[in-house]
Amino acid sequence: MDVSSAEYVKSAFDREHWIAGGLPEIAFLGRSNVGKSSLINSLLQRKGLARASNTPGRTRSINFFLINERFYFVDLPGYGYAKVSKSTRSDWGKMVEDYLSSRKQLSLSIQLIDVRHEPTPLDIQLNEWLVFNQKEHVIAATKADKLSNNQLLTRIRDVQGALGDSRVLAYSAQTGKGRDELWDYIEGSVRKT
Repeated sequence: MDVSSAEYVKSAFDREHWIAGGLPEIAFLGRSNVGKSSLINSLLQRKGLARASNTPGRTRSINFFLINERFYFVDLPGYGYAKVSKSTRSDWGKMVEDYLSSRKQLSLSIQLIDVRHEPTPLDIQLNEWLVFNQKEHVIAATKADKLSNNQLLTRIRDVQGALGDSRVLAYSAQTGKGRDELWDYIEGSVRKT
């Protein structure tokens, strides 16, 4: 896809501040430190548009980016970071679940998983929730450039085995591997809405 414009619009800390209107939304979700900001910047071929916190687990807002004035990228808070309180983790989980379950503009969820590691119980739980609630989604197995081709194939099979019927794509923000394929999913979901 040719990205002619990409701009940060706002951060929302509660439902009242979500973007109004009916444009389709593509949500990015995954563990803290899985590479969401890097993947978003890589897709858009922009440096620093989506910013990663220096401290994993610090992002507590839902961040909206308007793309080509046609749809939004929505960066959801990361989950699973151990150095935050249980109540904070619970609040993030409620905010994310509220967004995923009630947002009519949501056309695709992109769940990020670090391909170098086994999916965690939280990764599996999120994936099961997406499947059970029939949310259109795809798995981006990030940091694919960190493995040899043989290791990558093995790890993709392992992730696929852990996550059942969900489609898994290898992705590297460094090399661009998987970018075109992920854009195909995004464009297809935007066209359907």
